[in-house]
Amino acid sequence: MAATNEDLRRRVSEGTRLLDTETTLPSFSSRRNQHLPATPVTLAPYSGYGTVDWLRALVQDSRAEASSSSSSSSSSSSYRRWWRPARSWLAACAIGVATALVAFAVDVSVETVSDWKAGRCAGGFWLNKRSCCALDAGECRHWRPWADSFPYAYLIYVATAVAFGAVASALSMTTRHDLMVDGVDRGGADEQETPAVVVKTMYMATGSGIPEIKSVLSGFEIPHLLDFKVMVVKSVGAVFAVATAMCLSKEGPFVHISTCIGHLVARCLPECAGNAMRLREMLSVACSAGLSVAFGAPIGGVLFSYEEISTYFPRRVLWRAFLCSLVAAAVLRELNPTGTGKLVLFETRYADVAYDAAHYAVFVLLGVCGGVFGGVFCAANSAWSRTFRRLALIRASPVLEVCVVALATALLQYPNPLLRETGDKVMERLLVDCSADQEDWICAAEAGARDGKGGGGAFYAWLASGTLVKLVLTVVTFGCKLPSGVIIPALDAGALFGRMVGQLVPGVSSPGVFAMVGSAAFLAGVCRMTVSLAVIMFELTGEVNYIPPFMVAILTAKWVADYISADGVYDVAQNLVGHPFLDAEQALEKLQNQQKQQQQQHRNRKEATLPIRVEALLPPHELDGPMTLRVTPERQADVSHLRSKLAEAARRGIPEPGFAMVNDGGICCGYVSGQDLRAIVDAVDKDAMAERGGVVDLAAEELALWVDASPICLSGKAPVEHAVELFSKLGVAYVAVVAEGSSRFVGLVTRKDLLRFLDSLE
Repeated sequence: MAATNEDLRRRVSEGTRLLDTETTLPSFSSRRNQHLPATPVTLAPYSGYGTVDWLRALVQDSRAEASSSSSSSSSSSSYRRWWRPARSWLAACAIGVATALVAFAVDVSVETVSDWKAGRCAGGFWLNKRSCCALDAGECRHWRPWADSFPYAYLIYVATAVAFGAVASALSMTTRHDLMVDGVDRGGADEQETPAVVVKTMYMATGSGIPEIKSVLSGFEIPHLLDFKVMVVKSVGAVFAVATAMCLSKEGPFVHISTCIGHLVARCLPECAGNAMRLREMLSVACSAGLSVAFGAPIGGVLFSYEEISTYFPRRVLWRAFLCSLVAAAVLRELNPTGTGKLVLFETRYADVAYDAAHYAVFVLLGVCGGVFGGVFCAANSAWSRTFRRLALIRASPVLEVCVVALATALLQYPNPLLRETGDKVMERLLVDCSADQEDWICAAEAGARDGKGGGGAFYAWLASGTLVKLVLTVVTFGCKLPSGVIIPALDAGALFGRMVGQLVPGVSSPGVFAMVGSAAFLAGVCRMTVSLAVIMFELTGEVNYIPPFMVAILTAKWVADYISADGVYDVAQNLVGHPFLDAEQALEKLQNQQKQQQQQHRNRKEATLPIRVEALLPPHELDGPMTLRVTPERQADVSHLRSKLAEAARRGIPEPGFAMVNDGGICCGYVSGQDLRAIVDAVDKDAMAERGGVVDLAAEELALWVDASPICLSGKAPVEHAVELFSKLGVAYVAVVAEGSSRFVGLVTRKDLLRFLDSLE
């Protein structure tokens, strides 16, 4: 007996609400760590990552809004028209304020903890050296160094740096989660057979977090990545990590922290909590605040979210990101964590230092060297991660690796007076304008070298050795299991090299201008940023006259680095950790290279070359059966049939099942996800009027939000490029493949199937 439509609507709504509170958006929930299934699993890659269907989320949001508007009175409808957009703007402001508060606490704590390596304040151990000296008008009578002699100060510096690194890494270890990424289905004949499961151990608070956020914003879900605990651990861990003076920075962790804050705020909005597309739009907004407070560069933060992180960035996201970044920067400026009253980190004024056309050759040289640095860095870091970090001892003891790297960093950097402090202070010193400040130690050394008074060779050696040390230490540091970014170390290396080159350029009163351009070139070579980096450098330094040199060096560095290593640092990190990410340009480039290889092979054999077809993306044949629902021409199906399909998917351990509805003629007439199908079956099972063998009308109007009655279909003979565009531009999660000519259903292709195929081409 068929269930009545009215009762079914009520039951489905109840079942869906239950699922929303327990199983939807697993990467953003606060539930306990998911247990791995004991049943055989599928061949689909990235099994532990959920997939978001942008297109369907858009349709559901439009229908929900239309349904709510039609059921509301005229006064309440007018209220909703202005209140819902206002909530998004207010949420953007709240994210900016919260991010600024966290950044203020982290910045102040980093300076204090870092100064503990050298001494303490008698007026209060919680005061950093700058605040302590302010107690007696800058005479620093209250500051107590741990030791006056170089050997003892050196020993204490090294010991405290290693201790801080161990604390930061140990804190990060508390965010460990195991994620199933792949598995092998052995056929299903013997249900007791032990499956082969590939499990990836992730520490959610380690690294910069940017590669993981890129995967999330591209439509995948990483469990527990944005939990409140991760935000707290990453904030505290970043304090101790940066205080070690290792070759890492807090800019990447700030982006992760702001995204966690954005998730927490967005979950309070009904339109975001119930719709994955709206939620990820708010996460893109939050990303801009992270870089805004890290650098004091609000415009650069917006462009960074657009260029480097987000794959979907409509105008409404741009506007809200602009507001969020502005609020974050303004609030942080008022809080004044540095005590200077300035918003930017490295504000410089080279008003009396001009450059001419001949200096563009130097800027190009810096760009070439920055590209070589970036390309070598990406290749070396990848090789280091695939060799040293694969050792059994290092894999079993991540804290040990951090302690070893912290020890090597402290031993190598402390003797060099240019590298002794944290990265942002190193950068600030290297950008000093010696035409305006002759009292600085760097300026005195450069003046002595120009006047022939000696000391110039030693200073030049500090610059050259510092560049080399930064390169080597950044290679081995990036990827360690503690909160860390790569932006400031790359800027430091570029500033050291640029200042070194500036010593050789005649007629320049302040080589700091070349340090400034060199830092932009080195960061461009590492991260491959262009527009956003030029704006960030302008905001950081306040030098509008040097925008053309920035652009020249950045473009040159990107071209050279792309020639040496195709992937930037975040792409390398994403490949190393194995996160799913679909980049349309890279996918098309892989397909073009594959086509060239095939053409060369067929040319040698004098055979015709056939393009790669969509049918090559289809999963193994034995998985097609469990993922197909047999329905009547009216799209009706027996409940027992639906129940058996769910049981089969559960038995095989398919983590994210989706079912194509196929009628008697073999035509695909719909699609329903496993979660929605479970809600429908549960609703029917709860219906006292429905029997075990009841029939469900999947074409019923009340099921429109749960059943996709018009899935996107693509011919199996179509080029794979069509599938790449559909998955990347439209954001669909699945495509029904049909036979050419007859339109009979052949199989389902998901975004993960496309990624598996692209991975096989490497």
